[in-house]
Amino acid sequence: MAKTNPGRFFEDYSVGQVLQHAVPRTVTEGERGLYHALYPARHALYSSDEFARDCGLPESPIDDLAAFHLVFGKTVPDVSLNAVANLGYGEGRWLKPVFAGDTLRSVSEVIGLKQNSNGKTGVVWVRTRGLNQLDEVVIEYVRWVMVRKANVDAPAPETVVPGLKKTLDPKDLIVPEGLDFSNYDFALAGEPHRWGDYEIGEKIDHVDGVTVEEAEHMLATRLWQNTAKVHFDLTFRPEGRLIYGGHVISMARTLSFNGLANVQMIVGLNGGAHANPCFAGDTIKAWSEVLDKAETGVPGVGAIRLRLVATKGVAPFELKNDEGRYLPDVLLDLDYWALMPQ
Repeated sequence: MAKTNPGRFFEDYSVGQVLQHAVPRTVTEGERGLYHALYPARHALYSSDEFARDCGLPESPIDDLAAFHLVFGKTVPDVSLNAVANLGYGEGRWLKPVFAGDTLRSVSEVIGLKQNSNGKTGVVWVRTRGLNQLDEVVIEYVRWVMVRKANVDAPAPETVVPGLKKTLDPKDLIVPEGLDFSNYDFALAGEPHRWGDYEIGEKIDHVDGVTVEEAEHMLATRLWQNTAKVHFDLTFRPEGRLIYGGHVISMARTLSFNGLANVQMIVGLNGGAHANPCFAGDTIKAWSEVLDKAETGVPGVGAIRLRLVATKGVAPFELKNDEGRYLPDVLLDLDYWALMPQ
């Protein structure tokens, strides 16, 4: 009997299948230190316990995207070990902050399948939930992945494409218990701009850029225990190791500090696409567009919906061509909700 895990192939999935992912992980301050070493992360709520307490939280949480990467990484051996590409995200919500000392595990349910016309690959949709030691869901999201078939002659499954919300309703967003921006220190946060200063349709060039190095992206991918072959194994992908898409997301989010320093907590993920592959040597830059704003019902806390775009160092505000296809230097198109002081 084989003891090793070759990973699942497209024909190994069925709608309704529940995947319990190994291995639980206790979050430590080390995650924060490494995250801030890998990315220029400077949002105050995630940098200072005292700042977080002044905002009504017991201490500084782990960065929202660090928690996302931890939950995501556990799903890779069961969902995307044999993936060709991670295609997109939707219906993501951050339901509880994650603090040092919490233990996270992941569970996914297969909610959709569609074989591609080439008969060699198919798309798998999964809804993943990250749970803490109290079995509370801290994060949930849907992602879809293109996965190889091991046997091209295996019959195609019945096509099931899940109907997903294009945008989360602001009422779906969860404001963490106790969050209060009435004592928010804008000087310490780094910028004076509050919720009311941003207008729908406004675009912001985040100015700064970071060139991705092989050592950094591989360290990041190992940190999140992501075992996808395309990120490590040159015999599997001789043309070059793909940069983990989450690395691009985190880099773009932290670059957005310049112009969005007070956009503190990510609470919703409406959708996202890794438009083009990223490789070592590419320089990541970012720009944002304000898509919407909403009241949260919590005094002093506003919700802002943002499009975050990462590019290979090209001019900002260019996204798609006349045919509606992403331009070749666009790496990421992410649509998310976040909380900021009013």
